[in-house]
Amino acid sequence: MPDFYDMIFDAKHGGPMDRGSSDRYYGRSYDPHYWPEGTYIGKRVELADMTADQITEYTYGYNNETDRKEW
Repeated sequence: MPDFYDMIFDAKHGGPMDRGSSDRYYGRSYDPHYWPEGTYIGKRVELADMTADQITEYTYGYNNETDRKEW
């Protein structure tokens, strides 16, 4: 696994970083997952089926989202 600072994250819609960021923005709990074909399209990939790098991407998106949805 590459050093954290050497990783390049893919912000693709539905990707792990996108989903982590969205979960945090909407006040949802930490729940690593992603949609390889785009959000809510195809089959959702759950934590058990994610690679360590994908989990890191989700976590980065979740931990670095500074905006929050105002309900």
